[in-house]
Amino acid sequence: MTNRTAFVTGASRGIGLACAKALAATGAKVILAARDAGRLEAAAKEIPESIWVEIDMASPDSIKAAFVKAGKVDILVNNAAITRDGLALRMKPDDWNAVIATNLTGAFLAIQQVLQPMMKERWGRIINISSIVGETGNPGQANYVASKAGLIGMTKSLAQEMASRNITVNAVAPGFIATDMTAGLPDDLKNAMLAQIPLKRFGQPEDIAAAVRFLASDDASYITGAVLNVNGGMYM
Repeated sequence: MTNRTAFVTGASRGIGLACAKALAATGAKVILAARDAGRLEAAAKEIPESIWVEIDMASPDSIKAAFVKAGKVDILVNNAAITRDGLALRMKPDDWNAVIATNLTGAFLAIQQVLQPMMKERWGRIINISSIVGETGNPGQANYVASKAGLIGMTKSLAQEMASRNITVNAVAPGFIATDMTAGLPDDLKNAMLAQIPLKRFGQPEDIAAAVRFLASDDASYITGAVLNVNGGMYM
């Protein structure tokens, strides 16, 4: 992927950072984007010749400014996401709106920023990081699940819109991945989830990064509108 530029959101740690490293290893120039400048600076030091930009996926102005700084983007990985869990009966409107704004609307606005240059180039890769719960549902996460299911629907629609311009749009749906976000879960919950995974292990960020690297490559040029499940068999 030499001479390609990849823009990865939520790239300061976890799955996003692993995706950035995997794409950099193919020769792509990588732009790391997230909210925390300190973490971004530290992450960029792990990837030679990478650059970073601050971005708030809930702010249209921040998204636009970040892509102006980035310049032409050939590969977009929409990974940034937040959670505001709670049962639907008591979920506050602010918690619903914050999750949808960041996880779904922010991803759409980011895509809008890259479409015209990709269409002009007649080449592009858009990869949306969804979730297993976007396909299965999950109690206590109506907002998060809606955002991740929305990403899948958006992926399929955009894949149809952009196919004639040689722009592929795909989604990756991770299962239970061992990251900073999941490390703090109680052991009994982790053991219960492990029992549901046929491969009997939790995924690593690198497992998701491998799927992203493939979908961004020329080897995946005939794949669009797909949802690649990376979940150890937890959902089939």
